[in-house]
Amino acid sequence: MGTPEFPNLGKHCMVEDCRQIDFLPFTCDRCSQVFCLEHRSYVKHQCTKADKNDVTVVICPLCAKGVRLIPDQDPNITWESHVNTDCDPSNYEKVTKKRKCPVPGCREVLTFSNTIKCRDCTVDHCLKHRFGLDHKCPGPKKPETTFSFMGGLSRSRKDSPSQRPGQVPAGSSRWSASLLSAASSFRASTEAGIAKLGSEFNRAFQIAKEGAGPSSSNGSGTGEAEVCPQCSAKFASVTALVDHVQKVHENTNNRGGVRKVTIDVCPKCSRGFRDPVSLVEHVERDHGGTSRA
Repeated sequence: MGTPEFPNLGKHCMVEDCRQIDFLPFTCDRCSQVFCLEHRSYVKHQCTKADKNDVTVVICPLCAKGVRLIPDQDPNITWESHVNTDCDPSNYEKVTKKRKCPVPGCREVLTFSNTIKCRDCTVDHCLKHRFGLDHKCPGPKKPETTFSFMGGLSRSRKDSPSQRPGQVPAGSSRWSASLLSAASSFRASTEAGIAKLGSEFNRAFQIAKEGAGPSSSNGSGTGEAEVCPQCSAKFASVTALVDHVQKVHENTNNRGGVRKVTIDVCPKCSRGFRDPVSLVEHVERDHGGTSRA
């Protein structure tokens, strides 16, 4: 075998009926024997270890998982080991159940390549019904623009019209009852404040409209004209009366023998009094005993 220069060149085929010398032999990766070009395959030389590196997977009918069979092990042993340790029947529906397009009448199975998620309703559809008009998309959810607490408060009042103001529903919790009472008290205080503010505004407007008359500031006077105690002249306001007294009756240079008259003015209603005792009685009777402005 070989040549004098290369004595180890070439080998004989291991098939008994062949035994052909081949200078480029093939070594089987299963049985590690040498064969010629014609008998290099597993079938041609009937290799006894042809299934040594084969991978055989069996689908479990209970959990739909793949079970690999070991070549040198009995398949029954492999199956029992899988059933006792790794088998999960609840996984069968997840694997076998195929997702379909939710559009009524469409039987298209949703796969990785034909699935489109709608941006508005976030639901998977097939390519045919990917647009909103095709699958009757309801559109994105509208955010709530009103205060949820006040909305729930109004709904609760509409649901229970026969409920008493101080009565708490039997199924409500302490937290909701306290919130309801706090909202009611806040609303009552707000309405009272608004009413008080309106009355004060009307009063200030009335005072500004009537001016600084003798009884227009707080309504305690009778609306009568002011009368001069010397000449019995009538005047519409205390200011006019004081000016009259200063110009006419206090001018001692022009008119001699006329005595000086002092007029006391009420600091609350600007009404004039010649006698201080009358002023004190007026303050105690009409202004509650105080003379502060």
